[in-house]
Amino acid sequence: MSNEMEIGRGKQGRRAYSFDDIAVVPSRRTRDPEDVSVGWQIDAYYVDVPVLAAPMDSVMSPATAVLLGQLGGIGVLDLEGLWTRYEDPTAILEEIAELDDARATARMQEIYAAPIQPELITARLKEIRDGGVTVAGKLSPQSTQQHWRTVVEAGVDLFVIRGTTVSAEHVSSTAEPLNLKRFIYELDVPVVVGGAATYTAALHLMRTGAAGVLVGFGGGAAHTTRVSLGIHSPMATAVADVAAARRDYLDESGGRYVHVIADGGVGRSGDLVKAVACGADAVMLGSALARATEAPGRGWHWGSEAHHPELPRGERVRVGTVGSLQEILHGPSRQADGTLNLVGALRRAMATTGYSDLKEFQRVEVVVSPYRPF
Repeated sequence: MSNEMEIGRGKQGRRAYSFDDIAVVPSRRTRDPEDVSVGWQIDAYYVDVPVLAAPMDSVMSPATAVLLGQLGGIGVLDLEGLWTRYEDPTAILEEIAELDDARATARMQEIYAAPIQPELITARLKEIRDGGVTVAGKLSPQSTQQHWRTVVEAGVDLFVIRGTTVSAEHVSSTAEPLNLKRFIYELDVPVVVGGAATYTAALHLMRTGAAGVLVGFGGGAAHTTRVSLGIHSPMATAVADVAAARRDYLDESGGRYVHVIADGGVGRSGDLVKAVACGADAVMLGSALARATEAPGRGWHWGSEAHHPELPRGERVRVGTVGSLQEILHGPSRQADGTLNLVGALRRAMATTGYSDLKEFQRVEVVVSPYRPF
């Protein structure tokens, strides 16, 4: 059955859904939350909770990456951010938090114009490794060819190539594009790549040999991609489409499983629940973790799009502070708005609907039920 609708005589569009548009439905069975497993494994790395921290300066520093790892997740450090441009960016983070809104974007463009220092990439990744947790770092597709060797030699466990959108077939008339398939084949560490928002784009990324695909395009709290470029992909539909690509690629490849990671639109615990229900193996959290008292952004949140030198497609947004990283992930919660105890909420949702692990919960019944309380 097609869900396309006519926009006008010459154009049709497919109806797509955000996490706010759907809800999960209880089944005939329930469980105790203590009997539910939310563990997740990608390649050789097992983690207690299916959470990666978004590689954004407002979310991750080397210290918070270690803390998140100790709490059961994986912290991904932005290797093109302030921590690899400045020896000590503490004063700069304080300045960004105090900038006037009218001046914020222009000043951040100036701050991020400082060059990336390879020796700082090595030093920051060593800080995380010394913390005894999984070491994950991110480069954009544009910077991967220049800095990948430094990252690998520093001993990264998980290599993340993340952009607003990443394709396996980038075309350029001015530079040699990154050959993802060859790059991943020659690399000796698992690679997570994205964003992708469609079945076809995700299938092509899976065929490059990626261990995981990030799903999302301009859907985060700090993005303005929809208003600046007119491009948007509602996350519930995007995750479900990419999950279908994972299923088909599993058959095509003879059993190779590629992890689907929802990256964008997961700001509260209910969004995390619905991301897994739509087929995600894990989620990448930005604004949800930027609300932590330990977050480098001090209650503010921004991504690399916010300081793009030519066309900013994001902004610095105020998300406030709600509790510690421990409380945000594992509770206890003192409020009922879905900003605290995200993992506890996932456990309870799985228990309420009768599912014992994440793979089972991907089969939960979902209904279209638009609901916007906030």
